[in-house]
Amino acid sequence: MRQRPPLTPLVDALPSTVPFVGPEAQERERGHAFRARIGANESSFGPSPRVIERMAEIAGDMWMYCDPDNHDLKVAVAAHHGVKVENVVIGEGIDGLLALVARMYVAPGDAVVTSLGAYPTFNFHIAGVGGRLVTVPYENDRESLDGLLAAVRKDKAPLVYLSNPDNPMGSWWEANELIRFIEALPETTMLVLDEAYGELGPASALPPIDISRPNVIRMRTFSKAYGLAGIRCGYAVAEAQVIRDFEKIRNHYGVSRMAQIAGVEALADQDYLQSVVPRVAAGRRRIAGIAEVNGLKPLASATNFVTIDCGGDGAFALKVLQGLLSRDVFIRKPMVPVLDRCIRVSVGLDHELDIFAEELPGALALAAARGN
Repeated sequence: MRQRPPLTPLVDALPSTVPFVGPEAQERERGHAFRARIGANESSFGPSPRVIERMAEIAGDMWMYCDPDNHDLKVAVAAHHGVKVENVVIGEGIDGLLALVARMYVAPGDAVVTSLGAYPTFNFHIAGVGGRLVTVPYENDRESLDGLLAAVRKDKAPLVYLSNPDNPMGSWWEANELIRFIEALPETTMLVLDEAYGELGPASALPPIDISRPNVIRMRTFSKAYGLAGIRCGYAVAEAQVIRDFEKIRNHYGVSRMAQIAGVEALADQDYLQSVVPRVAAGRRRIAGIAEVNGLKPLASATNFVTIDCGGDGAFALKVLQGLLSRDVFIRKPMVPVLDRCIRVSVGLDHELDIFAEELPGALALAAARGN
């Protein structure tokens, strides 16, 4: 048997798992496409028409590398949020920025605090640098601010993760509660405040950006409300030294020329964004109504999805999910205890929600039959 170059002990010890199995992989395994793709929290409404037009105009320029400084997009983000350019870093979506944060603040063995059942890609990156996850259970289907704070203090954690609005439950905290949480954090603990769904929730859930605080990183993305999940582009806003620390390790050619220009154009077309937000809200109401007609309980949501309490345990909800998948309806669900009683359905186009409404009763009936 041939020898092979050894992995580092850290990587060798990691399981061969990924945070998500994409719908494309599932379609390849099934041999055909889903009829309704309402599981990945993408925006089926797509980007602004002027973004699409601009992307088409510049397609022929893709022989050039991107601007490694992301200058124009940084300028646009800074103007949008009323901060300076030195307070902005651009990355390959929030996922890419989370990978950098893990490298910046977590040494092997360090405790890192997050909620049990929160965004799994964050956990994936923490494992990749040898961090020790400390998880706090949700409280009434919301991330527990007091629980997270207590865990940070107990384990002297250098990093804590919080999403607001939250994935996978769709819940949120008001800004005054978040400010209380931030002010109570130790100054030596960095907070990653993931606001991927920030444009879709109530404005009252978004605290004013304070770039004087060196222990808060605010993250946003073009993947949700702006309808550009496929370009993999996001950004973080933080105190200037924090941004300079990102610059030490980020992939300077990681955000494509197309992504940078599309991001600039998307920020410029706020009228389109404001037209999408009520469409998403209408989609949430439609999903909630479908759930209620079928005897299920939709949870209040400030995102582009609705989490639905199936009224049983995790095993029952999993059967509902499997029943929908077998009917060519792609959705997802939380997998940790208590949260796993639910399924999660993204807002989709009208015809996709028609399919969901048509197929949910059969999936529920099959799940109930299998439970007997």
